[in-house]
Amino acid sequence: MSKSAKSSFDPMNNPFMDPKTNPFLDPEKNPFLKGDFAKMFQGFEAPNMTGITETQRKNMEALTVANKTAAEGVQAIIKRQSEIMKNTMDEANAALQELQTKGVSTPDTTASIDQVKTTIETSVRNMRELSEMMVKSQSEAFDIVNKRFVESLDELKSAMSKISK
Repeated sequence: MSKSAKSSFDPMNNPFMDPKTNPFLDPEKNPFLKGDFAKMFQGFEAPNMTGITETQRKNMEALTVANKTAAEGVQAIIKRQSEIMKNTMDEANAALQELQTKGVSTPDTTASIDQVKTTIETSVRNMRELSEMMVKSQSEAFDIVNKRFVESLDELKSAMSKISK
């Protein structure tokens, strides 16, 4: 095994660490190096971490509930779409069986037009129902997040009023 090459970096001869060449390390030029940090931070109170962590916990809970609500909404929409698809296929099969029993020799245009009209009305009604379900689900999730946001602002306002007193 060969020995690894020695590093050319020598911290003792680094010009950036020398107060003569780096004014930030010169106590005469940098006021922060002269000061007593204990005096600087005397009277300074650390933030209440309990309040901060409690606020973040509430935020995460609200997001969890909002995500659960949104997921349940999506599941309900998918379930309803499956029901609609099944009903559509059942109706199509029934229409095909009816067509087979009547025969194709005498097309009934009035019945065909009525069937197309019914199909279009049902499709529009189903699309409206699905879009209303989606809006409801999204609104519920948004309301949860919005409520928590308002509560969070109230908590911040209360915390700031305690600090200013």
